[in-house]
Amino acid sequence: MSIDYSEKLLAIRKAEKLTQQQFSNLTGISLSSIKKYETGHQPAGASTMELVINNPSFKKYTLWLTINETSESAGQISPPLSPDGQESKKSSQLDRKIG
Repeated sequence: MSIDYSEKLLAIRKAEKLTQQQFSNLTGISLSSIKKYETGHQPAGASTMELVINNPSFKKYTLWLTINETSESAGQISPPLSPDGQESKKSSQLDRKIG
């Protein structure tokens, strides 16, 4: 069974405030593929994720992309926790686990 990473790609691109072209330039994923992923015409697979996490700008999303977890203390976040973050999803002290 393969996992479709399309929604995660879009979340990262939006959190980083990048256009599809900028994201393509940074990752090496073709612009046409990005458009197909984001419109649901083609699933994004693990090889696509490798292109993303091999870029130093996106290494912070590695855990989230691969096992859907974060570790803020290790610098591993999800797009809503990105310093550039998505405006509609802000993290607060109340959302964090204590201990």
